[in-house]
Amino acid sequence: MDKNQPLAYRMRPRTLDEYVGQEHVLGKDKILYRTIKADRLSSIILFGPPGCGKTSLAKVISETTKYKFYKINAVTAGVSDIKKVIEETQNFMINPAGKSILFIDEIHRFNKLQQDALLPYVENGLIILIGATTENPYFEVNKALISRSMVIKLEPLTEENIFQILKNALKREDGLGEYNIKIEDETLRKLAIIANGDVRTALNGLEIAVLTTNMESDGYIHITDEIIKNCVQERKSVFDKNGDTHYDNISAFIKSMRGSDPDATIFYLARALNGGEDPMFLARRITICASEDVGMANPNALVVANSAMQAVHTIGMPEARILLAEAAVYVAVSPKSNASYLAIDKALDDVKNNDTGTIPMHIRNAPIEDMKKLGYHEGYLYPHDFPKHWVEQQYLPDKRIGTKYYIPDENIDKKLNEYQNFKKE
Repeated sequence: MDKNQPLAYRMRPRTLDEYVGQEHVLGKDKILYRTIKADRLSSIILFGPPGCGKTSLAKVISETTKYKFYKINAVTAGVSDIKKVIEETQNFMINPAGKSILFIDEIHRFNKLQQDALLPYVENGLIILIGATTENPYFEVNKALISRSMVIKLEPLTEENIFQILKNALKREDGLGEYNIKIEDETLRKLAIIANGDVRTALNGLEIAVLTTNMESDGYIHITDEIIKNCVQERKSVFDKNGDTHYDNISAFIKSMRGSDPDATIFYLARALNGGEDPMFLARRITICASEDVGMANPNALVVANSAMQAVHTIGMPEARILLAEAAVYVAVSPKSNASYLAIDKALDDVKNNDTGTIPMHIRNAPIEDMKKLGYHEGYLYPHDFPKHWVEQQYLPDKRIGTKYYIPDENIDKKLNEYQNFKKE
């Protein structure tokens, strides 16, 4: 092993027994473990966040299989690279097995043409595809490829997983075993926490700490919490504002506001801000939630949210975080009613799909006297001329008389219900 290569590269497992983490798919009773061990692997798509072990798993497969193993990166490869792999696989002199495993890193970066070039060979079994991606393959990978592959989601490594890998790195000769290093387990665990599921970040941080720290008089390199902090700086964010986690996080943020959980709301707001999310995007989501989910249960929520959105636009970060937090918490703790949201959708569906009739003549516009002679505006009752500023009259078209679009909640939309009830008295 070339010691000039990064520690994260040198520490990649060589066998399944050396692989740490992902027990939910690589436990000894799991199908993926058994198929790799038996060298009976079919095409798979691995997706998960950076540093969770996708490439490492592909390396383990390359060391385990009897088939010829090819690796390309979708960032730099093209159709010609795929054709070359296929030609060599079909050449009995080069590949007597007549089948190859092709590992494509960042497969989501392949365009449709490149992905289509793979399809017939994956389908006939000439190529066993292993695709790795940080994006959701159901959005980024050809549906035909997906249907012919097993999609496996890899989770961020746990702190215990990363701690174990760091301990191994300190012992292995191809790791940091040749150095006399003193580091407390507690310091290693702090590094594992900072890495936030990305083992590459943890190993890179440890390597930098060792290589940039002088040996002391006792012959040891002492790695402290402070050194680790300086080498890694801050807890790594797993939030990608352009990727799958963007959609997951904003979904969780909205659902937490809707579910009236201010703590979860603040947490997902902080996660988004820390990941570089656009504050105005967050402000718009809060404003929509104020209308869609709070609605008439607390109409002031829309006023607060809209004011916050304007203020965020004017002030910007970092102070905008305070405005967003206030508006998000206000929406979260407000009572909820989606009656207006349901009403407009029901009415739109009615207008689009049904014969809804014509507007009653007495509430039509009559800007000139001659139109009144035709019946426009005739018989209209002005509500303010009546007690309590209300009078019984028809507003809906004849074909829609009795239709209820807005159905307020009896317990939440109290003020509106009080007004509606007095009309019935």
